[in-house]
Amino acid sequence: MTEFGELLWEPAPDARGTTRMGRFLDWVHASRGVHLEDYEAAWRWSVADPDAFWWSIWEFFGVHAHAYPTGALADARMPGAVWFPSAELNYAEHALRHRDDARAGEPAVVARSQTREDVTLTHAQLADAVARCAAGLRRLGVERGDRVVGYLPNVPETVVALLACASIGAIWSSCAPEFGVRSVVDRVRQIDPKVLMVVDGYRYGRREVARHDEVREIRAALPGLEATVVLPYLDPSASADDVDATLTWDELLAEAAELTFAPVPFDHPLYVLYSSGTTGLPKAIVHGHGGILLEHAKILGLHHDLGEGDRFCWFTTTGWMMWNYLVSGLVVGATIVLFDGDPGHPDLGTLWRLADELDVTVLGVSAPFLMACRAEGLRPGEQLGLTALRSVGSTGAPLPPEGFAWVYEAVADDLIVGSASGGTDVCSAFAGPTPLKPVHAGELQCRALGAAVEAYDEQGRSVVGERGELVLTAPLPSMPVGFWGDEDGSRYRAAYFEDFPGVWRHGDWIEVTDRGSCIITGRSDATLNRGGVRMGTAEFYALVEDVRGVADSLVVHLEDERGGPGHLVLFIVPDGDEEDPAALTEAVRGTVRSELSPRHVPDEVRVVPDVPRTISGKKMEIPVKRLLLGDPLDEVANPGAMANPDSLRAYVPDP
Repeated sequence: MTEFGELLWEPAPDARGTTRMGRFLDWVHASRGVHLEDYEAAWRWSVADPDAFWWSIWEFFGVHAHAYPTGALADARMPGAVWFPSAELNYAEHALRHRDDARAGEPAVVARSQTREDVTLTHAQLADAVARCAAGLRRLGVERGDRVVGYLPNVPETVVALLACASIGAIWSSCAPEFGVRSVVDRVRQIDPKVLMVVDGYRYGRREVARHDEVREIRAALPGLEATVVLPYLDPSASADDVDATLTWDELLAEAAELTFAPVPFDHPLYVLYSSGTTGLPKAIVHGHGGILLEHAKILGLHHDLGEGDRFCWFTTTGWMMWNYLVSGLVVGATIVLFDGDPGHPDLGTLWRLADELDVTVLGVSAPFLMACRAEGLRPGEQLGLTALRSVGSTGAPLPPEGFAWVYEAVADDLIVGSASGGTDVCSAFAGPTPLKPVHAGELQCRALGAAVEAYDEQGRSVVGERGELVLTAPLPSMPVGFWGDEDGSRYRAAYFEDFPGVWRHGDWIEVTDRGSCIITGRSDATLNRGGVRMGTAEFYALVEDVRGVADSLVVHLEDERGGPGHLVLFIVPDGDEEDPAALTEAVRGTVRSELSPRHVPDEVRVVPDVPRTISGKKMEIPVKRLLLGDPLDEVANPGAMANPDSLRAYVPDP
């Protein structure tokens, strides 16, 4: 069994000269006179002098402004930070910067789909499509500040629509077409869109999914809607009338137009993302042009080492922030690779074959996907070339040490396993990869540049080598502009700043090691506290799901108000019908007792058919806990925000 902290990879001796991160550190020395000996020195400088650091990001990545700022960080208060006052710029202008230079004929977007044929757009073709789309939106009456919503999959047209909205100064938002009607309406009705963009349906593996009825219901629930655009996707011959739309995608893009970019303030809304909404109305999180531009240039260009000549793919849907993250690969000059469909069809090798065929440089997936590949015994590195692959990204859940080890054993031994943790709240990572530090099993390599990440104990003191609350003690440019409709900012303050005034509390457990790496151990509101020994659920799952015969698991701790040890309930999903539940239960108990903690041996183990998850794949520990405490099924979770809403029924206690 691979242990936490085991050294798995080290940078090459010349990494400082061959990576963008290294060249950035040298550029800072040459241009600013600041000597940064190594990554940790760079991180300390970036959080100690945020004004100088973010100015350096602006200049290093050549941000173009229509009106230049008078400073970088004019006000560092949280909430209420003021970034780059007086600046006017446009995110889309940077994503399309190669539209008429020497790279205009090179691929900007490469797309694979289980629904239709392959699509490739050059930088020039992408820019032309954006110009046509923007002109079509203007004909529909879309102006600066108007909202446009996409009920669209991860395809080039969705990228075009986002960039077209940004070029106008309109505000984009999207939901994946696998979202149910209620889930979509709960999100987008909050922002009162003027235009809705939809598909007629899609194919997921072998299954065809029509969306005609859902589109009609969504349209009916949006009273301010003025037009609906349909992209014929499942049926290329579908017409606007088939889903009661106003016009088709081709009709929207019918007229050629000049590409222009509306200059907007640094914090002008670019797009709206949504919290999971599993227990209430999703928060509509507004992100700005400038904050996203700078943060994504930093995280993608430096931490993922992406730039011209690279190909960037992250398996995602348009309902997850990682899609927005993926699109920003264009900002640093990379070609973005889109995949729409079932990553397990016809088998779990699909994404690895995609990476091999298209020479993907950075392949991003989820931790559960990597663990599933491990469980299946896949060996992609033995069957495929994967010669271009430089990094495998992992997010969505903490990646156990065994997941790290599997990548190095089964994929390649000379790449970065870039485990990252952040959130929709900042549309980026607080901690993640860097090409200048080693990879240790179960650990995120570093705190991201400019991210003043600390672990706080219950008294609000920073601790190292101990588990604590993940907090940020200084602002990031991509912190939300605000929540839509939260005019006085009260909901925004309550979400992040009530526990430690002036400090952002994110809600995760984190341990910062003495070498500056990080260990994320789950949500702090789902902690297992037994006899004073606190444990994150992530390390519990890593152990339990490595037991032979266990496919998945979920654990909750029911506290004792009188101060006792409480009641620890573990739910397990067997790996096949042939498993003996009693024997499996004893195997799990024995493993937890011997390898984790006798105090955390479950008081009760239940076998269930499935683990409830959000649409983005996160385990729903809190709704299950509420069920066990007696809350009604229809109150603990929004079915539209779940990937498998029927799964919760197995967790309802017997009367």
